Amino acid sequence: MTDNAPPATPDFAQDAAAVREATDRLLDSAGKLDDAAIGEPSLLPDWTRGHVLAHVARNADALVNLLTWARTGVRTPMYAGAEARDADIAAGADRPLAVHLDDLRSSAERFDAAVAALPPARLPYELEMRNGVIERAARLPFRRLVEVELHRIDLGVGYGIEQLPTAFVDAELAFMTGVKFAGHIDVPAMELRAPDGRRWRTGRTEHTGVVTEDTGDVPYVVVSGPPAELVGWLTGRAKGTGLDTRGGPLPALPPL
Repeated sequence: MTDNAPPATPDFAQDAAAVREATDRLLDSAGKLDDAAIGEPSLLPDWTRGHVLAHVARNADALVNLLTWARTGVRTPMYAGAEARDADIAAGADRPLAVHLDDLRSSAERFDAAVAALPPARLPYELEMRNGVIERAARLPFRRLVEVELHRIDLGVGYGIEQLPTAFVDAELAFMTGVKFAGHIDVPAMELRAPDGRRWRTGRTEHTGVVTEDTGDVPYVVVSGPPAELVGWLTGRAKGTGLDTRGGPLPALPPL
C-alpha cells in the first residue's frame, strides 16, 4: 500500500524551521551520551543507539536526494536500494559519539541547503519515497520532522511522547489518520477522540482524517485519550496503556 499526501498544503517553511529546532534538541540529547552508551540497545528492536543516530543522518541525505529530484526533475532515489540502506546504517552504528554528532550536524546542514534551494513552484512536484510511497516535495520537511522527533524517543534517553511539541503531535495525528492508515486494509475502522472534543477517523473506512461534525454513535472502534498518547500508540512508541477503548482491547496495528 502507498500513502499519498493529503490535499491540504503543508507549510514548507514552518516545517523546515521545526526540523532545525528538533535537530538541535536531538543533538542535545545525543550529546549527553558517551561512546559506551552508543553501543547500548535503543528502544528499537535489534538496533543500538548508534544504529538510530546513523539512520537519522542517512535519512537526511536520502531526503536531500528527493529534494534534488524535485528541483531538477531528474529522478534521484532516496537510497540505492534496501540492502545499501541497511548496510550504510550498520556501517555507521559503531562510530564514536563525536563522529555521530558531526555526521548529524553536517547531514542536517545538507538538508537545510536542499530545502532552501527548492523553488516554490516545485513544491507540488511528486516523488517516490521508499516502498513505493508517493509524496509531494512540499511534505518532505514534515517527513524529516517525524524522523527526528520519533527517533529521539527511540534513543531511550528520557525523552518520551509526553514531551513531543504540541504542534507536532497535532500534525502527526492528522498525518497518521488522514494519510498513513487511511483506507489501510489491516487497520480496523477507528475513531480517535481527544479530551478537548477533537476526533479523527482512519482505517478501513471511506471517511478518514478530522471529523468536522457530530454524527452521534459511529460503527468504528472508538479509542479515546490525550493526543500525545494517541500518537505514541499509532507510531509504535507507546503501548497505549493510557487510552480508553470502552472496555475492549486496543486494535492491533501494522508495523510502520
